[in-house]
Amino acid sequence: MHTFLCSRRSVRRFQARKVDLDVLNRVLKTSLHAPSAHNRQPWRFAVLSNPDTKKQLADRMSAEFRADLVQEGLATAEIETRIERSKNRINNAPVVIVLCMDLSEMDAYPDTRRQQAETTMAIQSVAMAGLQLLLAAHAEGLGAVWTCGPLFAPIVVKTALSLPDNWSPQALLLLGYPAETPKEKKIKNFRDVVMFID
Repeated sequence: MHTFLCSRRSVRRFQARKVDLDVLNRVLKTSLHAPSAHNRQPWRFAVLSNPDTKKQLADRMSAEFRADLVQEGLATAEIETRIERSKNRINNAPVVIVLCMDLSEMDAYPDTRRQQAETTMAIQSVAMAGLQLLLAAHAEGLGAVWTCGPLFAPIVVKTALSLPDNWSPQALLLLGYPAETPKEKKIKNFRDVVMFID
C-alpha cells in the first residue's frame, strides 16, 4: 500500500513557525505538474503570509459567513463560535493560499452543454493542482487543510485581495508546520465505493 500517500491528514492547527520561502516555492512548483484538461493549466495561486492581509481576508469573509448563518436561523452564540473559529484558522495559518481558476484559456462553445463540460474540466484541473499541492506540502513536513469558503464568497475574496478579474476563487489552502497530529480518518469500505465491471 502507498503508506506515505495514505498518511496525509488535514491539519488545522499550526506552530507559530514561519514557512521558509524555498520550501513554499518547491510546494508551489510541484503543484504546477498536476494534469489538466487540454494542458491549459487553469490554476492560479494567491499566496498570503502577511498577518494584516490574512486578517483583512478573514474579516471580509466572516461578514459574508455571518449573513449566511443568520439566514439559516442559528443562535447568535453558535454563529459567533463558528465565525471566531473560521477567522482564527485563517489568521493562525502561517501561509494561506487562495486557489483560483482562470477560464480565459479554456475552449469556448456556442452551446450550454459543452460550455458547462469545459468549465467542469477546468474545475477538476484546479482541484488536481490543489491535491498535488497538499501532497507536496506533506512531503515537506508541512501540514495543510483544504477549505471551500471562497465558493460561498467569491466576490468578497476577489475584492479583499484585488485579484485579477479572470481569477475565480475556488478554495483556501492553509499551510504550516503541524501543531497537532490528526486522528486517522475513517475510510469508506473498499467494496462500497469500487465496482469492477467485466
